[in-house]
Amino acid sequence: MVVRDQPPAELNEAPQWRAVDLPGRGTLQVRDSRGPAGRPVVLLLHGATISADVNWCRSYGPVAERARVIAFDHRGHGRFGLRPDGRVRLEQCADDAAAVARALGVEQFVVVGYSMGGAIAQLLWRRHPHLVSGLVLCATAMRFRQTAREWVDYALVRLGEAPAVLLSHRAWPVAERVAAARAPVRVGTGSTRFDEWARSELRAGSLRSVLQASAACQEFDSSSWVDQVDVPTAVVVCAQDLVVPTARQRQLANTIRDATVLEIPTDHLACVNRPAMFLRALDQALTAAVSD
Repeated sequence: MVVRDQPPAELNEAPQWRAVDLPGRGTLQVRDSRGPAGRPVVLLLHGATISADVNWCRSYGPVAERARVIAFDHRGHGRFGLRPDGRVRLEQCADDAAAVARALGVEQFVVVGYSMGGAIAQLLWRRHPHLVSGLVLCATAMRFRQTAREWVDYALVRLGEAPAVLLSHRAWPVAERVAAARAPVRVGTGSTRFDEWARSELRAGSLRSVLQASAACQEFDSSSWVDQVDVPTAVVVCAQDLVVPTARQRQLANTIRDATVLEIPTDHLACVNRPAMFLRALDQALTAAVSD
C-alpha cells in the first residue's frame, strides 16, 4: 500500500520552519537553520512550479553542514508562498528575498538559484547588491525565450492564466500533462511515494500565480547587465537539459567574468534525480562563491 503525500526522509535534516513577518508583504514561513554567528549564510531559491522542499530536500542537510541555510517558497508556490493580489513578477520575488534578509538580520549571503531561482538570484544581485556576497547559478540562463516554439509556449501560458482561476485544482492535471509534453522531465527517482508528495507540493500552489511566474521567466532578460556581476560566481551547467537548453547555460557562464563553471552530465532536475552528482558540483560551487 502506498502512503500518499509523505515527505522524503531527507527532510528530517531540513532546517525548521519559522514564521517571519515581512512588513507590507505578509507573514512568510521560512526554513532557517540558524546556528552560530560568523558562519556563511546561503539562501536557496527554487525553480518554477515546485516548492523549496521539492527543489532542495536533498540539499538542505549537506549545505547546512557548512553554512546557515535559508529557504522559502516563492510567491504563489508551494504550501507557504505569499499569495499575491496582483501579478507575480520576478522582481517582486527578489525583493521578497531582500525583505527576508532584513527580517532575519542577515547582512549578506551567498545566493543559490535554480532555474527560475537563478533568474531571481541575478535580479537580487542587481536590485540589492549590498546583500549578495556570492552567486551560484544552477540550470539557468540570462534569457529563456528565444525560439519560435518558446514564443508559442509563452502565449499559451498567458492564455491559461484566466481559466486557471476558474478551474483551480481541476486545471492542475491538465497543466501538468501539457508541461510534461513540452519538457519530458520526470520528478523523482522511481519512487511513487516521492512523486505523490512532490505532486502534492506543486498542487498546493496557486496555479494562476505559477503560470504568471512561468510567464515572467519567459520575459526575463539579463543579457544587457549580467556581465557586470562583481561578486564570486559559479555556474552549474546541466549538460543534458531539455528545459533550459545547455547552450544557454553555457552562454550565461561565459558572459559572467571569471565565473567558475561546473558541468554535470544530467538533465534539468539534477537536484532531485541525481543528488550525489549535483551535491558534488554544488559543494565546489559554494567553495568558489564564498568570499574569504
